[in-house]
Amino acid sequence: MGHSSFRIKTKTATLVTDPFDSSYVGLKFPKTEADIVTVSHDHSDHNQASVVDGVKKIISGPGEYEISGVSIIGIPSYHDSKSGTERGKNTIYVYEAEGLRLAHLGDLGHGLDDEVVDAMGTIDILLIPVGGEFTLGPKEAAEVAAKIDPWFIIPMHYQTQGLNSGNFSKLKPVEDFLKEMGAPTETLPKFSIKKEDILEDQGTKVVVLQGR
Repeated sequence: MGHSSFRIKTKTATLVTDPFDSSYVGLKFPKTEADIVTVSHDHSDHNQASVVDGVKKIISGPGEYEISGVSIIGIPSYHDSKSGTERGKNTIYVYEAEGLRLAHLGDLGHGLDDEVVDAMGTIDILLIPVGGEFTLGPKEAAEVAAKIDPWFIIPMHYQTQGLNSGNFSKLKPVEDFLKEMGAPTETLPKFSIKKEDILEDQGTKVVVLQGR
């Protein structure tokens, strides 16, 4: 999908995170359907639920939700490091289905304290902003990722070909985050995983999705 938007498919539901306005972001948002849309915050590069077809439920804030076999927890956070005074509030989402737990940090702009990490629980797959300027930068993102300690890390919200240069010229490329992480990295067109595929001794891997 691109930017901070992902299409997540389980056996019982399809979910889209942070759908965006193509004219603002610069990337084309593909025609897609989903049962659930989650919106981390009310900015046009994250809140365009209307571009997704067939949506049964839009979630746009903290709380606990159970929809079509997917458990979703929304945890309050901020878009900046000054308690939201610069860019407002942000919601971290934790999704659970088929024994896997995935977290989408939205446009998180600050480090996470132990209370929030505990509220998130054990995370298998972490979707984390890494480009800086509006969110965590490469170094801060690596620190947050280490604190959450997932099996897989998928970076998002970084400089990539096709982004609107007028709005996102200051975002850093994903390579800056990869250098900070120093972890094994794989580039894939899409990422599919089952709980039984995770090996207890495999260590953390970064997965860069193509076309983001």
